Amino acid sequence: MKYLDEELILYSKTDAYPFHMPGHKRRGIDFPNPYSIDITEIDGFDNLHHAEGIIREAEERAAALYGSDHCYYLVNGSTCGLLAAICAATKKRDKILVARNSHKAVYHGMSLNELDAVYLYPRITANDLQGQITVRQVEKALYEHPDIAAVMITSPTYEGIISDVAGIAKVCHAHGVPLIVDEAHGAHLGFGGGFAENAVRLGADAVIMSLHKTLPSFTQTALLHISGSRISTEQVQRYLGIFETSSPSYLFMASMDGCVRMLTEQGTELFGNYRRLLNNFYQKTAELKHLHVMRREDLNLQEAYGWDDSKLVILAGGKRTDDVKTLKKGMTGEELHQILLNQYHLQMEMVSENYVLGMTSIMDTQEGLDRLAAALREIDASEQVTGAEEKEPATEKKIIIEAGFTARMYTKNRREMQIYQAVELPYREVSFDEAIGKMAGDYVFLYPPGIPMIVPGEVISPSFIEKIRECQRLGLNVSGQPNLSEERIKIVYF
Repeated sequence: MKYLDEELILYSKTDAYPFHMPGHKRRGIDFPNPYSIDITEIDGFDNLHHAEGIIREAEERAAALYGSDHCYYLVNGSTCGLLAAICAATKKRDKILVARNSHKAVYHGMSLNELDAVYLYPRITANDLQGQITVRQVEKALYEHPDIAAVMITSPTYEGIISDVAGIAKVCHAHGVPLIVDEAHGAHLGFGGGFAENAVRLGADAVIMSLHKTLPSFTQTALLHISGSRISTEQVQRYLGIFETSSPSYLFMASMDGCVRMLTEQGTELFGNYRRLLNNFYQKTAELKHLHVMRREDLNLQEAYGWDDSKLVILAGGKRTDDVKTLKKGMTGEELHQILLNQYHLQMEMVSENYVLGMTSIMDTQEGLDRLAAALREIDASEQVTGAEEKEPATEKKIIIEAGFTARMYTKNRREMQIYQAVELPYREVSFDEAIGKMAGDYVFLYPPGIPMIVPGEVISPSFIEKIRECQRLGLNVSGQPNLSEERIKIVYF
């Protein structure tokens, strides 16, 4: 029998290095014995849901640090902040303009408020990432749908793609519409070190950021920022009272306040050192021949307004260009992931068909980044990768690119009804083959990053079923329904 606490202690004593969240990277930041400070709402320690004292002061410090008018501590992660922001910014049956590459929590928020979704599809980059949402896309959609009540985008994405938040905010405000930005992966932005500005200072009305993803704070800690008057703070507080626990963890709140204090007092020094570490890593991996660590120059202006290079996107089969690629078999993302884990004890954040993703933070060490750089150079020079190449003539042969994995996984599905309509109808679980032509009764998504491949109310096509099977063959985590591994899926049945 295994006990979680014992297994965690054992794991902490290994040499496994975390290129994954949380951003504290398991380093020993000065913090009291958690049992000695784990309290409830006793005298002198305020109440998160009616903050008037010490918690309110902490939230005001966070607001000042990031530049918002109001900041709310979240102990249920960015999920409850997304739910609260969406419901506060819209009324029942409103229409929302939303990036299709949004996290599943955004879809749940739309379902809860029974919103009609108008989707914005990001361009897929040459290296098979979901790219930016453009100002032009947003402006065109707002003209075509003048009854849009709110706009919702994700920036940066899981892999670090940044959209022009300032430009999008300007267009939204010209139409009298609030902009909500899921910046869960961007809590570290705006502190120098060559990183982009945060979405709060770029004009977004609501910004949700996970401190725990990229900064030294406990898992499940996040912030919701509100600026201006387009979204009612009264409504925000109302919905936070619904979606957030009534027994908030003082450990989590203390962790957030400590993180904010660290950034306030040491941010310039910490981010200066962080930039030096990242630059050194990119320099040491610049000459890889078969693998490729993505760089800003791999993205054109149509694909990305900006890029957060704290996300280490390591392409297992080498980089692609807009129209051609070298004819190589290469290795898959999962193969690279397993080599890094089993041979080098480097735990990455996420694996896709053709890349692995490593997350870094101000708490990473020279030793950790050097270990990864050395591992990639060794793999790049070994038969593990070169042995997988196809034999080619001396003159390098080029072929036209086929649609990449991401482009295939996240295509448009025909929609029969809105999510909130479909989830209220009866459903049943059937075989994959029987489901073809029927409406999905539940979500299916790859986790991470938790972006739906299909949502309730969309039609299940033969190609969609093949997508699930392809993901399963690749060993990727297809989630959202309990029996997908047994080739059974929920359909709307009425």
